[in-house]
Amino acid sequence: MKLVLEFYDPSDYKYIGSDKILAVGLGTYGIRSYDKAFDAFMYAITHGVSLIDTAEMYDGGHAEEFVGKIVKEAGRDALFITTKMLPDRLDDKEKILKAAEASLRRLGVSYVDLFLIHWPNERISIQQQVQNFEILAEKGLTRYIGVSNFDLPQLRKAMESTRKHEIVVNQVHYSVLNRLYVEKELLPYCVQNNIVVQAYTPLERGSVVTSTILASIASKYGKTPLQVALKYLISHKNVVAIPKSERLEHVQEILGSLGWSLDLKDIEYIKKKI
Repeated sequence: MKLVLEFYDPSDYKYIGSDKILAVGLGTYGIRSYDKAFDAFMYAITHGVSLIDTAEMYDGGHAEEFVGKIVKEAGRDALFITTKMLPDRLDDKEKILKAAEASLRRLGVSYVDLFLIHWPNERISIQQQVQNFEILAEKGLTRYIGVSNFDLPQLRKAMESTRKHEIVVNQVHYSVLNRLYVEKELLPYCVQNNIVVQAYTPLERGSVVTSTILASIASKYGKTPLQVALKYLISHKNVVAIPKSERLEHVQEILGSLGWSLDLKDIEYIKKKI
């Protein structure tokens, strides 16, 4: 397989809109101990992580409340907050505003940096839901808007539907073990259109650590398979990874995916073998 070099970027930083952030953030889905997670998240933030991803549906809103506690401790300016809205809100602007205001109250902020449509509403057109969703940016409740779990045709339609505010992110399931559709279909379009791919479940709930291929590459760099799995993703242009973690030692390992480069020949090897 011949590598398309313009799709790779060795930088540990990426841009979402005009904001430069570390290419690894932290997700909040499925946290079991918020007390342990608090210490882990604060450690990450003091080491440069700014992107925190959450959603109104995560733990019935408690994940957003957890992020609110992080905001109080770290300060609003230290964070790039992403949250997501359930698609059944999208048929009515008043419902959208009400849901967004509830999220902001739980987060303890007056705005988020990025609001995403959590997945497409199949009962109404992409055009209608995106144009309704733009009210959040118009009202100053978010700085950017984006989508999640949109396939390429849906993403194209979303891009065509905006009036004043651009789609800056598509958050999708993307990992070294689940990569083909993203890399063959979504990523080239996103690179061409300045859209960031946020990779959720980038570690496949720990499954990446069992890969003998990743282990062999990791040994060359003095890294772990987990760190290689994350570095592989963020070596692509326009890709940000958002692993979930609630343990300090896990966050420390995640941060070890930064500060070094994965050779293109090893990226090519991963593509051929996994």
